Amino acid sequence: MMLDTLLSPLFATGELIAHYLVDANQRIYWLYSLIAIGMAVGVFYYKKLPYKALFSREIWWHPSARHDYMIFFINRLLKTLGVIPVLLVMAPLAIGFSGWLENIFGIHTFLNLPSWIIVGIFTLVLFVIDDFTRFLLHYVLHKVPVLWEFHKVHHSAKVLTPITIYRSHPVESLLYSARMILSQGLAVGICYYFFGPTLSMFDVLGANVFVFAFNFMGSNLRHSHVWLSWGERLEKVFISPAQHQIHHSDKRIHIDCNFGSALAIWDKLFGCLILSNTVRSPKDITFGLGKSFKEHDSLLAIYLKPCINVIIKLITPLVKPTKSDN
Repeated sequence: MMLDTLLSPLFATGELIAHYLVDANQRIYWLYSLIAIGMAVGVFYYKKLPYKALFSREIWWHPSARHDYMIFFINRLLKTLGVIPVLLVMAPLAIGFSGWLENIFGIHTFLNLPSWIIVGIFTLVLFVIDDFTRFLLHYVLHKVPVLWEFHKVHHSAKVLTPITIYRSHPVESLLYSARMILSQGLAVGICYYFFGPTLSMFDVLGANVFVFAFNFMGSNLRHSHVWLSWGERLEKVFISPAQHQIHHSDKRIHIDCNFGSALAIWDKLFGCLILSNTVRSPKDITFGLGKSFKEHDSLLAIYLKPCINVIIKLITPLVKPTKSDN
């Protein structure tokens, strides 16, 4: 009985990891991964690069990549131990947002539109709000020193693989979970106010059609060494894999750019968009936080060092001597 109690979280974690491969809402869904491999082969064929570099041991078994795999497993284990059903929190938020709109604009008759238009609007609103809040949180994680300590875990990756997207500190993961609940609650609340409770979205295999399209277009190459650009015009609207790789550069000017997930328009509005053609060659980009950064060279440090740094940042102003003490 005790053994079952100890092993049940591990079995649950294994099931959750397997679920990532068969759930179209997950980045590493098998179809997205297969398409990314096909696109990578196409890029290497076009650029006449050796195919063996796609599966280089120096990348896939680099110490940084091995940390990614362990973090993915550990964070999934933590998730199984502390999961909160999204609907339990999102539904009250949606009702609250809808009630807030009623207080401001008053009660009205629901808009009478063809169902396909309502579904289309709801699908788009969900996607846009989700994408903007992703951008906004990512931006804040870079700009607020205390939060940057946690986000540094993601940027300390010295090589990129599709699993690097899951390289995040549990505190950051909690923030993104809260963001998801808030953004979905806001989207549902707004659309509920205008269209009523019968809301549904256009989906492909259970995923928002826009999210599916984003992942279908090689989203897994964002965290890879495969340089894929959309060209100048498209990159002003959509973030390409190459643009996200620029964001992972160890150069300061690059780290503070291209915060967007799918849409580049938010970076354009905030003045932090960099196109891939501004980089002379992908070989000029080094991933990580610089050769001198050693704080995350062990798995234990990845989890503990950000917490220690945050405590120091918060305590230092309190113990710092004032002029009257001198």
